[in-house]
Order: sequence, then C-alpha cells, then structure tokens
Amino acid sequence: MGLDEAQHLAERFKLLADPSRLRMIYALLEAGEVCVSDLARLVEVSESATSHQLRQLRLAGLVRARKQGREVFYRVADTHVRLLLDVAVEHYLHGHGTDR
Repeated sequence: MGLDEAQHLAERFKLLADPSRLRMIYALLEAGEVCVSDLARLVEVSESATSHQLRQLRLAGLVRARKQGREVFYRVADTHVRLLLDVAVEHYLHGHGTDR
C-alpha cells in the first residue's frame, strides 16, 4: 500500500473513531434512509451538528445523500460499511472476552 492510499484509509478510520458519527452510521444501518432531523433525534445530537457530521461522512464516501424538496435523506453508501463495522465489533468483543 502506498502512502496516498494509507493516508486516505486512515482518514476514513478517523471518521469512524468519533462516537457521534459511529452512532449515526449505526442508526442509518438500522433505519435505512433517514432525513437529517430524524437522525438527529435518533442519536440525540443537534440538527446542525448532525448535518455537519453527515457532510464529512458523505465526502468520505461512507454515506450517500438524496435531496427531496428541502429535506436531505441519508443512507449508508454500501454493504462494505456494515461489513467493516461488523468485523470491528467482533474484534472488540473477542478482545474483551465477550461472545455474542
């Protein structure tokens, strides 16, 4: 892996290291497609902070947006995001002696 690829991958992991963004992604995985205001309520974060975090996730390619009128709906970009999180959770649980 070259330096550029490593840098881009590290940036994605940094985004996923934030608890609010991680909760947003899990909420999107559970709910499918959700508007910003509903997602903000689900994760108990202000709408402006939610919108800001979603913009970062969208620019990184982790979520996708669809505008309908004045509302923007977000969803997880693809199944690789769920797979990555599932593996991370499995690794965490294994390392802490907890089985699912």
